[in-house]
Amino acid sequence: MSFSPAAVRDKIAEMYPEIAENKMILSVDFDAAQDAYVVKLQKDHQKLTTYLAKKDAEDCLRNIKCVYLGAQIGQFIKNFPKA
Repeated sequence: MSFSPAAVRDKIAEMYPEIAENKMILSVDFDAAQDAYVVKLQKDHQKLTTYLAKKDAEDCLRNIKCVYLGAQIGQFIKNFPKA
């Protein structure tokens, strides 16, 4: 069973309320060629893109483990200056 990009986006937003607090734009798409979710964050003119392995993201949504998603996205968010 695969999860929609919207479900992955909602989980990331739930885990990291600072995305909304800092008025970042979060988008998630799925790249079939990479078999990964593409996560994009934008604030003003600054943009960052990262790939989350499908299995890692979907394990998190299944409440199995969120280590990879949490660590990768957490570090990703730290690259943006605070509001």
